Amino acid sequence: MLLLFENTQKTTKPPDQTALVGALNAQLTHHGSTDVLRAAIETIPDVALVSSFGAESVVLLHLAAMVKRDIPVIFIDTKMLFTETLIYQQDVAERLRLKNVTVIRANDIATDDPDGTLHRHDTDACCALRKTAPLQAALKPHAGWITGRKRYQSGQRAHLEFFEAEAETGRIKVNPLARWAPQDVAEYMAENRLPRHPLVAQGYASIGCAPCTSPVAVGEDPRAGRWRDTDKDECGIHFVNGKMVRTGANT
Repeated sequence: MLLLFENTQKTTKPPDQTALVGALNAQLTHHGSTDVLRAAIETIPDVALVSSFGAESVVLLHLAAMVKRDIPVIFIDTKMLFTETLIYQQDVAERLRLKNVTVIRANDIATDDPDGTLHRHDTDACCALRKTAPLQAALKPHAGWITGRKRYQSGQRAHLEFFEAEAETGRIKVNPLARWAPQDVAEYMAENRLPRHPLVAQGYASIGCAPCTSPVAVGEDPRAGRWRDTDKDECGIHFVNGKMVRTGANT
């Protein structure tokens, strides 16, 4: 199966990928994650995989390595990550023999957050500076990107489909693990003997920047430790112009 991605050259308005996304979701509705990855690679020019190398990231990275080992992988170093995450990123990339990992960082941190305290009074601005802006810049050459989001992770992700259209950018977002359950993740990691992020053993179920991440208690939502005691549960990389990217039924 090979569908054509609309040509974005010499246009100022991003292409509307709603029809293509609808067709892909319909064709792959009963397929597994590997088929979704293959379809994304065959259909979307220069598709990239964005990974936090967090608690469950190794599953998607392993699947992608089996399909296309040199797929572009983008890792955002916010300069506030746990040391364990930085070490884990290098370890996983080496073990999976990933051939095309790019580490990106914001260029203007010294100017916009010189003392590293922006997260204390404006977490949205901090995420925009350290994550969203550098990622959007890194994604410009790519017609789509692959994420590890899953429906069970939070309310805003409860209705994820395999493919989503970003109207504001013209890119297609791919969520191969959208329908996986926590048990699926655990079993896959065990069966394939994949290395776990060292902080998982300390109760961290979802791992982001150190100042804004805490362990979760048994029975808590996996993302309860992100921006604890606030109404924030997304860093912003899945938003465009401050709004969650949604198209049609892909909510």
